[in-house]
Amino acid sequence: MNNYRLVTLITAALLLAGCGSTGKKQQDVAQEKILVKTAAVTMEEVPQINEFTATVQANIINNIAPQMAARIQKIYVEVGDFVTKGQKLVQMDDNNLEQIRTQLDNMEISFRRVDELYKVGGVSLSEWDAQKTRLEVMRTQYNNLVENTQLVSPIDGVITARRYDSGDLFGMSMPLLVVEQISPVKFLIHVSESYFTKIRKGMEVDIRLDVYPGEVFKGRISIVYPTITAATRTFPVEIIIPNVNRKVRPGMFARVSIDFGAEPRLLVPDQSIIKQQGSGERYVYVYKDGKAEYRLVEPGRRLDAFYECLSGLEEGELVIITSLNRLTNGAGVELANE
Repeated sequence: MNNYRLVTLITAALLLAGCGSTGKKQQDVAQEKILVKTAAVTMEEVPQINEFTATVQANIINNIAPQMAARIQKIYVEVGDFVTKGQKLVQMDDNNLEQIRTQLDNMEISFRRVDELYKVGGVSLSEWDAQKTRLEVMRTQYNNLVENTQLVSPIDGVITARRYDSGDLFGMSMPLLVVEQISPVKFLIHVSESYFTKIRKGMEVDIRLDVYPGEVFKGRISIVYPTITAATRTFPVEIIIPNVNRKVRPGMFARVSIDFGAEPRLLVPDQSIIKQQGSGERYVYVYKDGKAEYRLVEPGRRLDAFYECLSGLEEGELVIITSLNRLTNGAGVELANE
């Protein structure tokens, strides 16, 4: 019986000793600091190059159509044909034109007779004026009819639409042809009002098109609209591309880069920034007095291995860049890069 009690006491003592050892180990673990590396937040001059997107548009679009319904005698162009200013595109029915031409010829002969009589006092000034007015009205009518019988291109461009065939009756419901000027071309971008004082007419810009990967086209700002759109806090800017070789076509998707010069910006390493789960917020851990301090930040553009920091940090502060998954706010840390 005494031997049994002795074994029990020895077992209890060993258990107590083991528990004490375990508690000490747990305390040591709790006091162990997390080894981390840090990087300084720096202030550097950063090029302010902003990118905008737009759709290419023709510089000028002209709808070709007569001012009256008439039979189409002949169409001389097809979609895709390049035309020059003044080139004849369509011949409309000219029966009325011939009739007016005959009337004009007769009226000119009649006026010459009246003019000769007026010079010798055979007719009054009022009769001479009336005859001259009728002649001028007839000439205007004839010229208008010529313009609506022989349709010419008002610009250098390309035919982008043809909605009738030779012999059709033009009914004025839609234009007969569409001519677009594609040298130059233009497009419109919408720029934040914060850049209103920095945008100037004549500034050069770089344009990239998805259809021509790796190729950069040069353009310039042609119009800076003078007012801000209140709903979006942006203002329109028109850009012109000379497009001498006609490679850029209306409808293409364009990316425009504008250089606003260099400005000082806070830079923070991209590996220090953590995305808050369940929200779009970003945060970092700042090394401060041997502890990790949780800090919300607002990153801007990504620049290689850095982000612009718009708010939340100051120049010279140290952000932790390793062991981020082990950190909590206020956790004890030890610098590994000292």
